[in-house]
Amino acid sequence: MPEVIVITPVKDSPATTQKTIEAICQSDIEMDFIVFDDFSLNETKNLLKQLQKQQGFNLIHLDDLTKTPSPNYKMVLQLAQQKAIEKQKPLIIIESDVLVASDTIRKILEISKSLKQPGLIGAITTDENGNYNFPYNFEKTKSSDTINTLHSLSFCCTLLSLPFLKTYNFADLPQNKDWFDVTISRQSKKSGFQNYLAKGVEVLHLPHSSRPWKNLKYRNPLLYYVKKIFYKRDRI
Repeated sequence: MPEVIVITPVKDSPATTQKTIEAICQSDIEMDFIVFDDFSLNETKNLLKQLQKQQGFNLIHLDDLTKTPSPNYKMVLQLAQQKAIEKQKPLIIIESDVLVASDTIRKILEISKSLKQPGLIGAITTDENGNYNFPYNFEKTKSSDTINTLHSLSFCCTLLSLPFLKTYNFADLPQNKDWFDVTISRQSKKSGFQNYLAKGVEVLHLPHSSRPWKNLKYRNPLLYYVKKIFYKRDRI
């Protein structure tokens, strides 16, 4: 019987998406793994269909469910929350530019069972050299500790506990946002839960692979915001 619901939202970036999915499918724990395709181009769609046949995960194409253009992260979260509550299991989100080890999911799940009132538990992200990177590059000291954090947790590789999922309905997430990690992190605290960062569980993060221009945020913020405006216009 699956011990956890695992989801990966996908929007193109076929190279990293394939690595992400193959890594998750090598996990040493039984899970219900769902990939949400958010209006990807045909190259990625065809890849996902091929990987589904090979690996046996559940594949949901959001263009079968909505005409709203990508990103449809709120819909993904709502569908995942419904599934987790139905199955009475916690939910782990692993984004399509993150590579996990075979024991990553099991370790996060084990940690969640040992913590006081966990809402969210995030695995820490590293670059290919093992250094902490975005979004957790504010952590400067290497350790294997799991720390109670006031920082918002990214959804790179993050567990949302079943008690928290039962407390806050994702249908109430704001309509005017595309991404919800900060909102949900804050709602977890507001609902009386604790958020934790598992520094002893490292995952490789290749940030913004589906939209490389987002890396400009750290090198050239002005150009980043210009490109962000045009990206939003293209979606309308």
